[in-house]
This record gives sequence, structure tokens and C-alpha cells, in this order.
Amino acid sequence: MRNNKQVRVRIPATTANCGPGFDTLGIACTLYNEVALELTGPAGQVEIGVSGEGAETLPTNSRNLVLRAVRTVLDKVGETQTGIRLSLVNAIPLSRGLGSSSAAIVGGLTAANAIVGNRFNQAEILDMATEMEGHPDNVAPALYGGFTISVMTGGQVTCLRLPLPQQLKLVVCIPEFRLSTHKARQAIPTMVPHKDAVYNVSRAALLVGALTSGNLDCLGEALNDKLHQPYRSSLIPGMPEIFAAGRAAGAMGVAISGAGPSLMAYTAERPQAVGEAMVAAFAAKQIVSRYLCLDVDYEGAKVVESA
Repeated sequence: MRNNKQVRVRIPATTANCGPGFDTLGIACTLYNEVALELTGPAGQVEIGVSGEGAETLPTNSRNLVLRAVRTVLDKVGETQTGIRLSLVNAIPLSRGLGSSSAAIVGGLTAANAIVGNRFNQAEILDMATEMEGHPDNVAPALYGGFTISVMTGGQVTCLRLPLPQQLKLVVCIPEFRLSTHKARQAIPTMVPHKDAVYNVSRAALLVGALTSGNLDCLGEALNDKLHQPYRSSLIPGMPEIFAAGRAAGAMGVAISGAGPSLMAYTAERPQAVGEAMVAAFAAKQIVSRYLCLDVDYEGAKVVESA
């Protein structure tokens, strides 16, 4: 491997769970972080620069998640003594349910893999990312793009990537407050009634069928969930009212994005009206928010520059 090689990688935001598909379903969105990586030689130090989201709060030492991912790959190929320079440009909000940590992990792994000559295939990168993240629902679409279904078997991931209807638009409403994944997971009980498990299995199957067949009229029912959203509702003030406002403005359905607190509307028309209605519903609860109209990203993590 030649030192002083540089790569720049673009990584999409993701929305996971998608209602009933807890820890299983995910969609890549057209909102991106960028990771620029350079190996500076045996005598080099670690240098990390961050701009955009998290510029004032993300660590620039060994705790940095992108750096940890880079080192995961370099350690596997025996390149442990090189200096590392990272430049991170972040557009994905932190702790909002849009896969910021997955983008960091996938970005670091993809950049490092490119710089060592792509010694690992995507399935191997996905397994590394899942080991770091703990579950594959965000890292899979961040890596592959599109709509992904991921299943864990031991420490390995089986992932299926499927197309989505061209008319589908995603409108994410992002409140100003953060919600850690750890806190959101603590709200979920360890046991659920059998009828709730059946409820989710049926809706998850309907959701996959609706999205892949283009029968989007089914999304209103298909996005319903009883495994995590009812328990997280108390962490997102006004969530039922915001769901209702989005649907009234034209969304076919609304769900928590990832662990929240962002809420994702699925629509085929009037995305701005949907976003404005959701922002107004948050405002009625004295919560400032903003919305973004997004498309589905089909490229996933992508090397956009190398030298």
C-alpha cells in the first residue's frame, strides 16, 4: 500500500425501522456526509477536522467513530503505524434518527477499504459495520443505498436490496431536540404480547409488498407498529398529532425515523405541504423543527474522489 494516498467518500443518511420493520428495514436518503481520508506515513499523527453538523461536539481523538472505523480496516490488513488525516463534512443531524452514527461507521470503513485497494467486499464491510453499530438496519442502506431488508444470523448479515417506486418522496421533520438511541431503546419493553408480534409481522410484510409493487395506497396501514413506536411516543411530544397532520396534508403514512425524534412522512405528492403541516404541529407543542424533502438514494456509500 502506498502512503499519502487520499480518498473522499460520500455517505447517505438513512431512515430505519420504517414503522413495523424494527431493526430490519432501512432506506437511504439524499442527505449526505463526506469523509476525506489521507494516510500520512509512518511518522504521522492523527488529525481530524469536522465541519457542519457536530463540528463543536464530535470528538477529534481516538473516540471519533470515523477514526475507529478506519482503524478497524487498517488493523485487519496490518497497517497499524501510519498517520491518519480525516476531514469530515457532515450534513446529517446528530441523534435525530437519520443514521449519523451509521454514516460515520460506513464512511470510515469504505474510505479505509478504498485506500488499501478494496481488499474487502461489501458483505464483509457490512459485517464489520454491523459489529460496530450493533444492528444492520441503518448501516445496510448507508452502504448499499435503496431499500434494504437485513437479517442477522450469528454475527453475519443477510441483506436484500429492493427498488422503490419512483413517485415515492420522503419528508422528514426534524425537531431541534436530540434523542439518543440508547434512551430510545430503554423505552422499549423486553417482552411484548404475541398479538403485537403478529400485528407487526403482518404490517412489515404489507409494507414490503406495497413499496415493491408500487401499491402505495397500502402505506397508511403498512406503516403502523406496536413494537417500538407506542413506547417511544412519550419521548416525542405531540407525535400522534404530528402523524395526523402529515396524513391530513397528503402523506400516505408517517413513522418515527430510526430511534427518533425525527418523523418521516411517505408521500407521492405535495411534499412541501406535508412538511409545513408537520412543522406547524410541532410548533403547537412549543417545539421548533424544520423539514427536508428527500428522495431515495440508490448509490449508497460512494468514493467520489481518489488521488
